[in-house]
Formats: sequence, C-alpha cells, structure tokens
Amino acid sequence: MKPYLQKKLYVLLGSLFVGLGALGIVLPILPTTPFLLLASACYLRGSERLHRRLLSHPVFGKMLADYIQHRAVSRRNRRNALVFLWASLLLSIVIGSKPLLTILLPMIGIAVTIHLLSLRTLPCEEA
Repeated sequence: MKPYLQKKLYVLLGSLFVGLGALGIVLPILPTTPFLLLASACYLRGSERLHRRLLSHPVFGKMLADYIQHRAVSRRNRRNALVFLWASLLLSIVIGSKPLLTILLPMIGIAVTIHLLSLRTLPCEEA
C-alpha cells in the first residue's frame, strides 16, 4: 500500500476509534480507554497533528498520556471510572431487566474492575 493511502487509512481508523471511545462514555459495555489508545496508535502513524491533539485533549489527554507513558492511573480517575462503570452497569441491568444482562454485565464490570485495580497508581497527582 502506498504511504499516502496508508496514512489516510490510519487517520480514518483513528477517527473511528475516537468515535467509539466517545460512545463508550455513555454505553457501559463499550470501553472508552482501549478505543482511545487504539486511536492514539493510529494517529501516531497517520497524523502527528491529530496525535498531538488527542494527547492534549482537556478530558482525555492527560489520562491517555499517563496510561501510555507509565501504565498508571490517578486515584481520582480510577475512583471516577469505577463509580461510573458500576452505576451505568446497574442502571442498564435495572432498565434492561433481561436475564442475559444480569449475568453478562456484572462479568464485564468485574473484568474492567480487575484491570483498573491492577494498574499502578500515579505517585504524585496534580490538584
């Protein structure tokens, strides 16, 4: 594949992953961070400008940079992620009230919780 087309493909995929990550904010079974990490990797290969823009995003930038550079998360971000995760999962179970949701969503929640708790905590957090 020609380098120009390859870069365009990476930008297209990066943009798709940003969109999926944004959806993951409101949909409990769609993860936000993995899609944003994929978007970062794609933008890194396709557009330096978009990569810088994603890493300087006011909401996601620092979180992504911390995860990429240190494989760590702040206590505040971990707490907020866990609270939002479990609140949205429980709300989905109550609203959906389907047996499959009652089984599947807690399993997803447990897996995500284990992953979040396995990450290192950033040693110094900015106030």
